[in-house]
Amino acid sequence: MGRILEITGVSKVYDTGGAMPVRALDGVDLTVDEGEFVSVIGPSGCGKSTLFNIVGGLIDEFEGQVLIDGRPVDGAHKDVGVVFQEESTFPWRTTLDNVVFPLEIEGVPREVREEKARRFIRLVGLDGFEHHYPAQLSGGMKQRTAVARTLAYEPRIMLLDEPFGALDEQTRMLLGDKMLEIWAELNQTMLLITHNITEAVQLSDRVVVMSFRPGRIKEIIAIDLPRPRTSEVIATPEFGTYVGRLWTLLREEASRGMIESEAAIAAT
Repeated sequence: MGRILEITGVSKVYDTGGAMPVRALDGVDLTVDEGEFVSVIGPSGCGKSTLFNIVGGLIDEFEGQVLIDGRPVDGAHKDVGVVFQEESTFPWRTTLDNVVFPLEIEGVPREVREEKARRFIRLVGLDGFEHHYPAQLSGGMKQRTAVARTLAYEPRIMLLDEPFGALDEQTRMLLGDKMLEIWAELNQTMLLITHNITEAVQLSDRVVVMSFRPGRIKEIIAIDLPRPRTSEVIATPEFGTYVGRLWTLLREEASRGMIESEAAIAAT
């Protein structure tokens, strides 16, 4: 596997309009190989979403450099697909029509785009629901529709920003199994933001732990658990060891974030 993503010295400062500027990220360095599954965890306010928005080309004013296949990121581009936590399906479109949407925008002929869309609908486990509207689907099914829609235009890198954060724990774990099936079948490079340590260990080759603001990479933990991997691995002692190690790293940063947030509220 070759290197697909290089993040070098990335920092981001937000102008808060009169108050002290907020340094969201400070000197972040990270490389990702093609076909790798990497999760990013950290306390609220550590800049995880800012980092993803920079990689996705949604933020273009920052310090440092982001390269995809050795080329600088310059605005949103086809190599990167993003799935957000917020429900993003179009309520007036069926599952099939939601998934074909990016191909429709690109001008792909109808027969070709529908064939391609049906492939990804099957891949996310929604075959039989092609003609259902979002109001007829569960929350997990809507998010799988969003995943299929992003996969339909075949991005090199998928950014998953808490895509299952609003779902219950059991559904999250089962959808984690589905994401691993997709990742393995497509050899898809995936980066996931999550607050859920169990989810990060279940899915990832590596887990990046970020500090509280300004966000820096505190440590990167390689997850040496056998693949193919399913949610059954959660019951193993080795899995518990990784969860405990990551929580130890994260607890200090989460505590610092809570203390600073409480101090800021008290000062107002």
